[in-house]
Amino acid sequence: MKLIIAAIKPFKLEEVREALTGIGVRGMMVTEIKGFGSQSGHTEIYRGAEYAVNFVPKVKLEIVVADAMAEQVVDTIAKTAKTDKIGDGKIFVLDVEGAVRVRTGETNDDAV
Repeated sequence: MKLIIAAIKPFKLEEVREALTGIGVRGMMVTEIKGFGSQSGHTEIYRGAEYAVNFVPKVKLEIVVADAMAEQVVDTIAKTAKTDKIGDGKIFVLDVEGAVRVRTGETNDDAV
């Protein structure tokens, strides 16, 4: 199994969710986060004063899938979340040693 962690622009969340559902992803965890990378933040003017915004709002997706499906999930996220502008996000893929569905006790692939 693989854990796919993706940080994307918030306005792309629903479009990415629909695309993932369309390829058979049955669940994901979503967290609102802030961060920076190449984008490095920006400045905004509030009540006449200029402020540095060092952390940019993002959405973090966490999805566990079978090994065979991981590449398709990564490709789907990358294509759907892409805007061709700086700050589109990052995708990480990690190995998962095990999983348990709490309600039924199913383990590993059956739990996902």
